[in-house]
Amino acid sequence: MQRRLKTTSLLILILTGALVAAPTAMKGNASEKERKPQLRIQRSPEQARQWLEKEVRHELVMLPFYSVFDNLAFKVDGDRVELSGQVSRPTLKSDAERVVKNIEGVESVTNNIEVLPVSPNDDRIRLAVYRAIYGHTALQQYGLRSVPPIHIIVKNGNLTLEGVVGNEMDKNIANIQAKSVPGIFSVTNNLRVEK
Repeated sequence: MQRRLKTTSLLILILTGALVAAPTAMKGNASEKERKPQLRIQRSPEQARQWLEKEVRHELVMLPFYSVFDNLAFKVDGDRVELSGQVSRPTLKSDAERVVKNIEGVESVTNNIEVLPVSPNDDRIRLAVYRAIYGHTALQQYGLRSVPPIHIIVKNGNLTLEGVVGNEMDKNIANIQAKSVPGIFSVTNNLRVEK
């Protein structure tokens, strides 16, 4: 008799627990948006643009194969982002588009990134210019960063320097060092001086 009473009591406890847990379990099927409160910060259009630019820049710089031989640029227009620049690996173009599309607030991405042609001569020039620029004592400080700020873009023997330097003298030294490398048809110095 006592055994039957214990079994019945245990069964009642289990059923009561199941009935109490049922509404909670049903909430578990709710979408993620319904369960988590949205903490959207109200921003002015200018603040939203600045925030989005910061996020896009961060995502592009964090790409695993982004190097000194690539140049990624972008323009933010509302919720649209336009990517541009040049990359030496085709996968970097698609990776850049993918990470930017995943940023909150980005509705569309226009990918105008140019994939540079494969050329052993261009590869030789890239390495020689890298050694010439980052081997110079005045410019070695820039080579210590995770993504050096002077980007070396070579297309069909033509060299373009992109990025940022600390002063006008460093910009001129980089230009002279690049022009000292044999086999380059032309050098375009688009380096900007940091303000």
